[in-house]
Amino acid sequence: MTQDKLYDVFVIGGGINGCGIARDAVGRGYSVCLAEMNDLASGTSSWSSKLIHGGFRYLEYYEFRLVREALSEREVLLSNAPHIIWPLRFVLPHHKDMRPAWLLRLGLFLYDHIGTRKLLKGTTTVDLRTSPVGKPLKPLFAKGFEYSDCWVNDARLVVLNAVDAAERGADVRTRTEVVKAERKDGVWNITMADRSNGAEETVKARLIVNAGGPWVDKILTGVLGRSDVHNVRLVQGSHIVVPKLHDHDRAYIFQNGDGRIIFALPYEQDYTLIGTTDQDYDGDPKNVAITDGEIDYLCAAASEYFEKPVERASIVWTYSGVRPLFDDGASAAQEATREYVLRPDPSDGAPLINIFGGKITTYRKLAESMLELIEARLGRKSAPWTHRAALPGGDFPAEGFDDQVLALKADYPFLASQQAWRYVRQYGTRARLLLGDARAISDMGQDFGYGLYAREVDYLMAQEWAMEAEDVIWRRSKRGLRLEKDQVAALTTYMAANRAA
Repeated sequence: MTQDKLYDVFVIGGGINGCGIARDAVGRGYSVCLAEMNDLASGTSSWSSKLIHGGFRYLEYYEFRLVREALSEREVLLSNAPHIIWPLRFVLPHHKDMRPAWLLRLGLFLYDHIGTRKLLKGTTTVDLRTSPVGKPLKPLFAKGFEYSDCWVNDARLVVLNAVDAAERGADVRTRTEVVKAERKDGVWNITMADRSNGAEETVKARLIVNAGGPWVDKILTGVLGRSDVHNVRLVQGSHIVVPKLHDHDRAYIFQNGDGRIIFALPYEQDYTLIGTTDQDYDGDPKNVAITDGEIDYLCAAASEYFEKPVERASIVWTYSGVRPLFDDGASAAQEATREYVLRPDPSDGAPLINIFGGKITTYRKLAESMLELIEARLGRKSAPWTHRAALPGGDFPAEGFDDQVLALKADYPFLASQQAWRYVRQYGTRARLLLGDARAISDMGQDFGYGLYAREVDYLMAQEWAMEAEDVIWRRSKRGLRLEKDQVAALTTYMAANRAA
């Protein structure tokens, strides 16, 4: 980029909202630049519960518009990214000391019918005394309900939106921090700093989108020089990962005595993911970490239902994130609205539009709403397009995943079945771009362990902005759950040498 480069839209923030907006905007013919100060999806967007869901519990807070929009989005996203999104059935045991069975069934009836549902199965009643899904639970749970939502590889959803945006012409800059933005002669003058070497660069843009997530207010004060800014309520959500607690493919949703719910989700074939918590957070979002109280809470909540107690000693990994919810004055963190708010800056001159709140499930609709505001300010009109546009690697039918695995295995017979499955789960049809001309496992290069080879690392560095070992083992894949320290060290050395080259 040169100093006099003028973009139509400049997006600050490489989470799901920023990348979704960049993709939508460039697909409509706008020139776009996106700057992320760290790696893509390194904040809130990779610390979610990994669900594309309507938000069953939001019905209790009368968030009917949000739930309807999210329910309808499930199948749009499933159709556009069937490699990283797939249907998941949830078991909701009836707890006699909590919400009555009739109320749960009524809520699930609404859940089945207020949004568009064609691909996903509806709710059924389950006898937990005879069904395999009741086996891991305590005998006191006799009745339950089973309903549908979807699982998502959240960090890959972000990255694939960025990949598609870049391939359509957007400039995507990772590890690039916006340090200053000021209006001058009717446009924004934006100064960015490369965090790897400190080099600064100035570009211009007609409009800025502030998609900073938990840092949205900090961007307003630190980059734009505002004062007395308070728009978001930071809410900490933490999860624990334990060895898998059951052999079937269902997830569980458990009610708790405090009115909250937690999920117990199948995770990375060998684990169960349990979460989330909801508590207010006061501090720098980069420092968020699970507390002892949260660990105790999640272990106790899960142990209320599972026959085998979930104990602290069994935890293999934890993660925490900060959700930037729009501060609507709700008294409790779990009651704060999950609705997104798009707020144009009232100041004169080049436009600025801020994003407060939002959730992964509705990121695409948020982007469409943002484009309406952008077009009103830049004086153009165009049609929405992302509802029928597959994300990279997702150009196959939602029900065709197993066929993709078989086809990949046929084309690359040296792959173990589990390896072929993982490649399709992460890359879909683009697994062939990664594998290229490989004809034997020796063609895959250095083996870092658990199926992570140099050829995949090279692909991630060249095509998906991976720069550090953490980018590969936690956001582009979850190999970090399995790799030993010496294997991570070998990967770090390899990537450093490749960057230098």
